[in-house]
Amino acid sequence: MPKPKKNSVKDAVAEWRKLVTSSTKKLYQLAKEAQTRSYSPYSKYPVGASVRSGRQFFAGTNVENASYGATICAERVAIVTAVAAGHRRIDEICLVTSNSEGAAPCGMCLQVISEFSGPDTKLWIANPKEILGLYRLKELFGFRFTKKDLKLKSKQAQRR
Repeated sequence: MPKPKKNSVKDAVAEWRKLVTSSTKKLYQLAKEAQTRSYSPYSKYPVGASVRSGRQFFAGTNVENASYGATICAERVAIVTAVAAGHRRIDEICLVTSNSEGAAPCGMCLQVISEFSGPDTKLWIANPKEILGLYRLKELFGFRFTKKDLKLKSKQAQRR
């Protein structure tokens, strides 16, 4: 049985750090700035996000509501801002939370991300001090509900 690499975590971090580009740094900076504008009086959990679509960047922050159900996450704010500007493809995302280890997007945000991106879309996880890691959408949300599922359901209904 092969021995595990002693530096496997360090090696993984070194690998994703090689993928940090000037675009990634801009995404991170925008998400960090957006986090400072969070409206989170109930949870006290400010979140900032930014997305890149082609050469354009869009930022968003979480906006809470006393009813909680009307709260919108930072990732969805950034995405709907991009969509409102006419973009339909998200190439890269950065999410900034105050957690020292970072945090992944919630399930609802992952579903919205998947609507406008592919399985290999990069999701950078960060806190205000640094970028902490890189995930691909397929790692966080491997089994997605997509337009294809709607077409399948529609075809099944037509057969009845």
